[in-house]
Amino acid sequence: MKEFRYTIKDAVGIHARPAGVLAKEAKKYESKITISRDGKTAEATKLMAVMGLAVKCGQEVCVQVSGADEEQACGAMKKFFEENL
Repeated sequence: MKEFRYTIKDAVGIHARPAGVLAKEAKKYESKITISRDGKTAEATKLMAVMGLAVKCGQEVCVQVSGADEEQACGAMKKFFEENL
């Protein structure tokens, strides 16, 4: 399992549009990708679950990746967060 932490920089946090793009990106990989904040966890491929975390600007999330392509998926997700959130 691979993981990284990221502090959200987008002024409005993870709202509908970026959550949708995030879910689409996560579906590209075989690995299971989860996002956690304050004890709540959501699968990155599930749009409503990600929005349910209600992540705001300045809050830190933990992204965990486990599976056959976890190295590639973790790197790609980290890059996605840095470029979009």
